[in-house]
Amino acid sequence: MEENPVRDGETGSETGVEEALVGNVNKLTVSPPGFSGPPRKGHLVFDACFESGNLGHVDYISDFEFDLFIRPDTCNPRFRVWFNFTVENVRETQRVIFNIVNFSKTKSLYRDGMSPVVKSTSRPKWQRLPPKNVYYYRCPDHRRNYVMSFAFCFDRDDDMYQFAYCYPYTYSRLQHYLSSLERRNLPYMKRELLGLSVQQRRLDLLTITNPGSEKKLVFLTSRVHPGESPASFVCQGVIDFLVSQHPVAQILRDHVIFKIVPMLNPDGVYLGNYRCSLMGFDLNRHWQDPSPWAHPTLHAVKQLIVQMNQDPRVTLEFYIDVHAHSTMLNGFMYGNVFEDEERVQRQAVFPRLLCQNAPDFSFSNTSFNRDVVKAGTGRRFLGGLLDDTSYCYTLEVSFYSYMPSGSSAPVPYTEDTYMRLGTNVARTFLDYYKLNNLTKDNIPTPIQKYRYSIALALCRTTHAVFSHLVLMFLLPVLSQCPQWATLMEREKGPLTERGRRLSNTRQTDTD
Repeated sequence: MEENPVRDGETGSETGVEEALVGNVNKLTVSPPGFSGPPRKGHLVFDACFESGNLGHVDYISDFEFDLFIRPDTCNPRFRVWFNFTVENVRETQRVIFNIVNFSKTKSLYRDGMSPVVKSTSRPKWQRLPPKNVYYYRCPDHRRNYVMSFAFCFDRDDDMYQFAYCYPYTYSRLQHYLSSLERRNLPYMKRELLGLSVQQRRLDLLTITNPGSEKKLVFLTSRVHPGESPASFVCQGVIDFLVSQHPVAQILRDHVIFKIVPMLNPDGVYLGNYRCSLMGFDLNRHWQDPSPWAHPTLHAVKQLIVQMNQDPRVTLEFYIDVHAHSTMLNGFMYGNVFEDEERVQRQAVFPRLLCQNAPDFSFSNTSFNRDVVKAGTGRRFLGGLLDDTSYCYTLEVSFYSYMPSGSSAPVPYTEDTYMRLGTNVARTFLDYYKLNNLTKDNIPTPIQKYRYSIALALCRTTHAVFSHLVLMFLLPVLSQCPQWATLMEREKGPLTERGRRLSNTRQTDTD
């Protein structure tokens, strides 16, 4: 399926650019023009023939500069954004400039400080390149198309270096993760094979809940666009939290059924596509009438949701489709537009609650629309299919960074902070369903009980000013325990009135 590029013996580069772009480079040695003989140290070897890899062609410009061409999505030349490749046979202290010259999108977070990620065999943790080494500009040498150039210095000659658009999350990584969950034999988690992709890869469905009846149902999908790898980290954050022993997770499992499809487009992810499936389809435009042979994963998910919607025993309240955004910061949501104003207000509740729980989520970036071009998306289609008590959202997270409240400096996302957003998404259902009073977190500890008794005793003293100080400073802190809220409200009125009377008495005495 992937074609190996042909190496020209004279130039050390590929011949037949159009042909080479069909597949990824395969251990391609790029040598100076006119060079012959075995490659020398510093003659870079490029490779993208691995899972989720993408690099279609390399042009030698000089010993220090190379033009790199992204391979388009399979069967669809429109999309060229994701790249993921390795470089080896480097020379220590060798400095290079790589130019990614054929992006299909002009708008990019590279204009706002985003940078590619890199790791090496001796440093296997992904990290972002320094933004000062990355440039995004219109290039006259490439028909004024936008080019992203980055400078890099290889520091270990025996290392293999890997560069990517964003932190990769492969199909194999998901399978290893789900298999490890399965081996734990958790009584509240079930893994099912919902279907197979065109290339016979698994379409997994997770169901997470405790035994019980009459529960709300939340359906979550991810990676319909294969190059949007942050969506998988968010999704894993949701799953990790829901299967944990955290008190909030236990309460959620008691009251809610979570059904999760972690990777809706496994073929596209495996192939290193940015937006499309193996056959070149943007699956998130085919929800209205998916084909069982051309879009089998989408067809299987839609069938399941339609069946659940027709089952009177199932209350499907949420559908959330997780994506990553290439031009905006923060996490945010897209929702639907309704004629009923009350439904519009109800739909805004969950994003508002998420904004309170997640420092990287922006309600101001959240928008509700009915764009014609989005009619085939999961959010739009299911928003019209499900009844008016259900809410369908697209959850977006930036490929680059978020802007914390009160800060003017963006904070780049990491794998961990993407997962933390997933955790906060899961926790927000506790607030939405008003289950806070059921969590063990809210049961006062012995030390909290002791502090409260001391505060109450101090409030009952005859010193009015001191009593007011206790009410102002101690009780608001202790009020974080909801079990004490009723008692405190009952005490607060009489104590405040008593303090006022005592204060008036003392004022009369001094007059």
